[in-house]
Order: sequence, then structure tokens, then C-alpha cells
Amino acid sequence: MTNTDLTALTGDYTIDASHSTIGFTVRHAMVTNVKGKFDEFSGSLHLDGGDPSASTASIDVKMDSIDTGSADRDGHLKSADFFKIEEFPTMTFRSTKAEALGDEDYRITGDLTILGTTKPVTIDLEFNGAAKDPFGNERVGFEGKAEIKRSDWGLTWNTTLETGGVLVSDKIKLNFDISAIKNA
Repeated sequence: MTNTDLTALTGDYTIDASHSTIGFTVRHAMVTNVKGKFDEFSGSLHLDGGDPSASTASIDVKMDSIDTGSADRDGHLKSADFFKIEEFPTMTFRSTKAEALGDEDYRITGDLTILGTTKPVTIDLEFNGAAKDPFGNERVGFEGKAEIKRSDWGLTWNTTLETGGVLVSDKIKLNFDISAIKNA
């Protein structure tokens, strides 16, 4: 049974990475989408059911954990052409503002740091509910999405196609499925 009394949900939560996804979609060769995700990340949420604007989120992503289903592509993304993981092993998000939009919809704005560059990002979230799992954990779930331009963070590597256009689009669609457990 899910719990939608937001006041009862007030508290601190730890993101359950084994039941969450931080992913992305990017247009490739102007004709298809390539999807990927990060397999290793950690984070925390502070939810304030009485005043959602006082809620916060913090996430750290290990860039070495990128997985697009192609070892060669993953290796290229980890290289100096893209994420430079030797120099910048972590991508971070720190919220700066939270808003209740009505119904189950929320918006969280924060600072996304990639390659040592920090820029604001706004994520639209849908609250999926709360429940006690079979192990006695109080869980909450959110789905989120955002769009960014990778060039804003210095991710500019590309190549021109013979037919016109570029190999990798500048626009990246981010998607999140977050399950978090209330701290005891």
C-alpha cells in the first residue's frame, strides 16, 4: 500500500542505487538515439512534506561507471575527448531550490558539476509514491527528466558526417528513476 501523506514522509533518505537509475539519451549520427546509464552513484534526499520548498537532494556519480552497452563507446566517453575521468572522476548534483507544482509534480533546481564546470539544471519530477518494503524500510520513489546542452559543460567533441550534421547531438536528455530509503 502506498502512502501519499507527504507530512508523514518528512525526513532524511538515502538513495538505493540498486533500485534506481540515472540515465541519458543522446542522438547519434542524426538518425538514432543511444541510451546509457551510470552504474555507480550515491546520494541523499531531505524531504519536507509540510514545506516541499525546504526539500533537498545531493547526488555523486562515478563517471567510470558509464554504460552504453558498447565497451568501445564507453572507453571513448571516459577519455580526454569527453569526460576525462582520470582528472574528473565524479559528476555531482546539489539542489538549490525545490518547488511543488501540484498533484504529484515537483521541480528541483540545482548545480550540476561536470569536468569541474558547474551550471544550473532544472529537473521535473513526478512523485511515484511511498511504501514500506518487505524488509521494513520506508521507501519513496520519484521519476525525473531534464534536458541539457553538453557544450555548456565543455563537452564539445564531435565529428561532421558526410551527409551533413554531426555524429553526437549537443542536446542530452537526462532521466532518473529514484528509490530512496528513509534513514532510521
